[in-house]
Amino acid sequence: MIVGEHKPIRELVAMIEGYDKILMVGCKGCVTVCNAGGKKEVAILASALRIARRKQGKPITIDELTLDRQCEPEFIAWLDDPIKKNDYDAIISLACSIGPQYIAEAFDTMVVLPGLNTSFMGGTIEHGIWGEYCAACGSCEIQNFGGLCPITRCAKGLLNGPCGGSVDGKCEVNKDLDCIWELIYKRMKKLGQLDRLGQKIAAKDWSTSLSGGPRKIIREDLTI
Repeated sequence: MIVGEHKPIRELVAMIEGYDKILMVGCKGCVTVCNAGGKKEVAILASALRIARRKQGKPITIDELTLDRQCEPEFIAWLDDPIKKNDYDAIISLACSIGPQYIAEAFDTMVVLPGLNTSFMGGTIEHGIWGEYCAACGSCEIQNFGGLCPITRCAKGLLNGPCGGSVDGKCEVNKDLDCIWELIYKRMKKLGQLDRLGQKIAAKDWSTSLSGGPRKIIREDLTI
């Protein structure tokens, strides 16, 4: 999932300076799972901003709405009616950065503000803690590493073995980070595939990553 987190309240208060009526839009997708942009978070953040503005002596109206997803135009279209019926000054999107961009493109006269910082693609480690597991390089090769990704989970992104700087299984760059190459070694040992670690991995072709510019996937079977 895409993991995000709230922007600091002070930053959001500064962002809405001068606006008196706002629609805050949440998303029931990834950001609900990571407790950043679901219905509950919309309610909490909207209340916090109302309180902050009241303390400034500048009360604000914030309506709340949560879409099934903000990364699909059909759900963005659900904003048509509330926007037409209300004279909003701006919209705050509590989605990954896809959401506010889709809303901005759909409603070209509306001010659209991001309420979240999009952090990374990852998974839940435990309640309240998420970790990054994928860099979306566009060419997955974890089959060479026991199903684990050194591109994302090695601080140096090494593909041909460890740097030699780890201590007690921890990364020399970040002592809280497990050395992924130690985990890869243990995993491949269990799989009986240690011989594969001797294979030389060629330099990665980064043209499939964001380095090659914004990417697009076209599924011809779905577009016919």
